[in-house]
Formats: sequence, structure tokens, C-alpha cells
Amino acid sequence: MAVQQKSRRVLPGFGLSMGYTLVYLSFIILLPLAALLLKATSLNFADFWETVTEPRVAASYKLTLTTSLIAAIVNAVFGTLIAWVLVRYQFWGKRVIDALVDLPFALPTAVAGIALTTIYSSNGWIGQYFEAVGVKVAYTQLGIMIALTFIGLPFVVRSVQPVLQDLDRQYEEAASTLGAGAVQIFLKIILPALSPAILTGFALAFARALGEYGSVVFISGNMPMKTEIVPLLIITKLEQYNYSGAAAIAVVMLGFSFILLFLINFWQWRTAKKHQAS
Repeated sequence: MAVQQKSRRVLPGFGLSMGYTLVYLSFIILLPLAALLLKATSLNFADFWETVTEPRVAASYKLTLTTSLIAAIVNAVFGTLIAWVLVRYQFWGKRVIDALVDLPFALPTAVAGIALTTIYSSNGWIGQYFEAVGVKVAYTQLGIMIALTFIGLPFVVRSVQPVLQDLDRQYEEAASTLGAGAVQIFLKIILPALSPAILTGFALAFARALGEYGSVVFISGNMPMKTEIVPLLIITKLEQYNYSGAAAIAVVMLGFSFILLFLINFWQWRTAKKHQAS
């Protein structure tokens, strides 16, 4: 009678691994969030509501959410296009372009903000041409969207690229032999397979944009009610030693982030489930 040997695991068992996971997540994520909520509760409801609904604060909410959403949508479209070019075509300098995609990851955000401001200011290399036709980039909402697009692009490209590399091209060839056009192949075969990855990249770029500070603070101009983002407003509260007010504003942004990311992840789950079923 053969004796079955118990398979050896490379990592510890479920109990120990789960324990490490919970402890790590508690110290890195849960405890800081709990401290933030606890600090915000030091205000009574009336003071909390007054703090988070001030016209200046409400304007910063609208600006941050709007610019982050637009930048994430732009990155979802053009990031997918860049991933497509890097995967489906061979050309001179491909490795250089592939490496440049990761540059926003490595470049300090403050350096990126200074560089973008220099380029897009009224007398900058690019900004002077926009200024000539009456379009002002630096110190406007357009400048903020450019900065958020810059820092969010790698999330989409690196989410879509490996999925596109693993995509079996036999389905495309079979559809082509059956008479399907290029547009039909893209919409019916390629896009459904890429949709979960595109949504993942979109969610990551959007989440990063919501909390971005360094690259935006220089190019935005920081004008209250016009170009003042929420992270800057939180820093301003902290410099005034108004820790409870800063925590209250941060809690509202945290709520926005949770709701929007939950909706995006739910949409991603539904899309992936529908694709698997088909």
C-alpha cells in the first residue's frame, strides 16, 4: 500500500501566512486609517460639517475629483494605445520608449512639477505657443490635468501591456478568416479581453491622482476657489495646527475614494465575469 506523502509548502501554512498578512495590513493600512478617523471624531458633527462644506473646501473637492477623473480617462485611452504599440509592433527605439513609460515612477514628483511648470509657463518651451493662441496652461486647471496625466500614465500601460502580450492571436485570425473587419475584431474580441486590465489601470491612475501633491502644487498656482487641490488644503490646515480640520477633509476624500474605487472594481468584476461566461 503506497504511503502518500504530505506535500511540502514553500511558504508556511494558511494560519501563519494569514496571521502575517493581517498583522502587516493592520500596521500599514488599518491603523493609520483608524487614527485618521479618530482624529476627525474629535470634532462634533456641527463643526465637522461646517469644516467640510466651506465654499473653499467644496471648490477644492470639485477641482480634485474632476481633474483626476479626466486625467484617468485620458490615460485609459492613450495608455492602452501606447501598450498596443509596444506589444504589437517592432521598431527602432522600442526599448527606450518602453523605459520612458516608467519615468514618472522614478522621477520625484516635485521635480516633475517644476519641469512641467517650466515647459508650460507663458514663456516656456511649449507654453509660449499656447499663449500665442490665447490658451494658458500653467496655473490653470488644464495644467493640473497635464500633471495628473503625467504621473498616472504608467499605471495603465503596465496594467494593459502584459494582458495584451498573453492574448492569443488565433481568435483574431479565426475571426478574420470568417470575414470580420478590423473594427469588429477589436470591439468583439480584443476589447472585452483587455477591459479588466484597462479598468484596473484606470482605477490605479485615478487613485494616484486624487492624492497627488508634489507635481501639482507647482503648476497649479494654488489659487483658492480656482486651482487649489484638496491635498494642498490639507497641508495648509496642518501648517495652521488645525489637525482636526485637516483630518475631517481627509476623511471626506477617503470616503469619495472608497465609493468610486468600489464602483470601478465592481464594474471590473462584472466585466471579467461576463467575459469568462462568453
